[in-house]
Amino acid sequence: MPLPNRPIAFLWRYICLRPWHFGGLLALIVGAAACAVAVQYGMKLLVDAMAADDRQRAAVWFPLGLFLSLIVIENVLWRLGGWLGCRTVVASVVDIRVDLFKHLTGHPMRYFTEHFAGSLGNRISALGAAAGGIYGGLAWKIMPPIVDFIGAVVVLTTVHWAMSGALIVFVAIVAVLITGFGVRGRRKHQRFAAQAARVGGELVDAVSNVWTIKAFAARDRESQRLADEIGYEAKAQRRSWMYLEKARVIHDICLSLMAGGMLIWAINLWVAGTVTAGDVVLVSALTFRILHGSRDLALALVDATQQIGAMDDTLRIIVQPHGLADPKNHLALAQGDITFEHVGFGYPSREKVFDDFNLHIPAGQKVGIVGASGAGKSTLISLIQRLDDVQEGAIRIDGQDIRTVSQDSLRDKIAVVPQETALFNRTIRENIRYGRPGASDEEVFQAARHAFCDTFIRDLPKGYDTLVGERGVMLSGGQRQRLGIARAFLKDAPILILDEATSALDTQSEAEIQVALNDLVQNRTVVAVAHRLSTLSSFDRILVLRQGCLIEDGSPQELRERGGEFNALWRMQSEGFGGLQSSP
Repeated sequence: MPLPNRPIAFLWRYICLRPWHFGGLLALIVGAAACAVAVQYGMKLLVDAMAADDRQRAAVWFPLGLFLSLIVIENVLWRLGGWLGCRTVVASVVDIRVDLFKHLTGHPMRYFTEHFAGSLGNRISALGAAAGGIYGGLAWKIMPPIVDFIGAVVVLTTVHWAMSGALIVFVAIVAVLITGFGVRGRRKHQRFAAQAARVGGELVDAVSNVWTIKAFAARDRESQRLADEIGYEAKAQRRSWMYLEKARVIHDICLSLMAGGMLIWAINLWVAGTVTAGDVVLVSALTFRILHGSRDLALALVDATQQIGAMDDTLRIIVQPHGLADPKNHLALAQGDITFEHVGFGYPSREKVFDDFNLHIPAGQKVGIVGASGAGKSTLISLIQRLDDVQEGAIRIDGQDIRTVSQDSLRDKIAVVPQETALFNRTIRENIRYGRPGASDEEVFQAARHAFCDTFIRDLPKGYDTLVGERGVMLSGGQRQRLGIARAFLKDAPILILDEATSALDTQSEAEIQVALNDLVQNRTVVAVAHRLSTLSSFDRILVLRQGCLIEDGSPQELRERGGEFNALWRMQSEGFGGLQSSP
């Protein structure tokens, strides 16, 4: 079931997931608040009993017992409400954050190039906190004053019906004023939420690029840039905050007038002999309870409006419809035959990368992809993984259109070794096992041996239990690449994609890793992008791309003999750039 992208519907979804929990919480809160009103009525009975002429025979014990019992019951209900609310609200916030993350990861890769990773993470955390604040505010700040108001109307009817009518009218006027004021300020709260998320993204981006900042002596520049962004956030926050303060001033003036008017009215009735002293105490207690409760209510409503504004901004960004459909069918892979049929694809605001592109890679064939930057190499392997969808034509694996199967079932059959292996800040064992979560320790060790990284792992102080740091910063580039290859060995997928897997390494590391790759490519369909053509010399077939067009196709030996673009690239790399320069 898709996530709603409107705040109220979104919040209601998680209430419906736990109807008994939220229903029980509501019953406990209503019961506790009702007892709080009844306590005031018990005080009235006690005061009236104490006002009797014969103090020795005054019936004070029953009102006193009722008064004390109601206090005990009220406190018990509040504590039970706190216990159930803790379990319910916290569990719902957990569900919200997990569901948002799962939905977020379903977006195509182009979505993540358009948004700060730090900003997206901050938005998920902030939305979870906002949802928890709204649920908690509804239970402890909004419902009790509403019950107080309803109870006060009922009880005041026993004192003087006109008082209850006046209370209804006055509170209705105040509620309309405050609610309207809060709704008009929603845009201010949204702007503050959006800027706060942007600042979070900028901060994460700067921290993740701290090496670049240091290398270019840019600490002062980046600090000033961040100060400017935080300044915009502070300006938006001040506007949001001051709007809230204005709402509080309006509320306090209105409710103070109401409380004073009701108390003066009750005392005049007492002077006239229409009501008892207990009634005056009751009116006074209820009026001031409503005064304080409605202040909490008004602030909670304005705060909820602010939180909903922040939620609306986040839901608009994250809970967009996925750019890629995700059917439930699974890829029934048999061998790994890949076919591009009249494929057309282009990125927004750019010319098409592919137009009527056709390609067939038989199962088990090892194919190298070469060409200049912008030729379409990375796009081709991205489309095979369905990180984006073709706009025309189809890509088929073993005859199945990859758009008709689930993304996970497709990628489960593909192992990828990228140019720079991304590692989680977890143990080496967990990072290798990421290729196949159910693998045993022995299978992890075997994969590491195949990738020639078992020795250096065991030389580490904690061996396979060593934490690698954020993105693997505790390891060298060659060590990270070996772990990426070990992960691919463990996954044992029938299709292997190598995306310039050795281009970022020094000559010695490249030679060592090339040995591991030679073992990895056996008995699989392999698609490899490489700038270093020597790594493709043993491949069955080379494809040369230029501006999305296939201009050469054949074995490495055939293409060298033709004397075309591949041969020119081969000679350039084998002879060195110096031989191509003109003599002075």
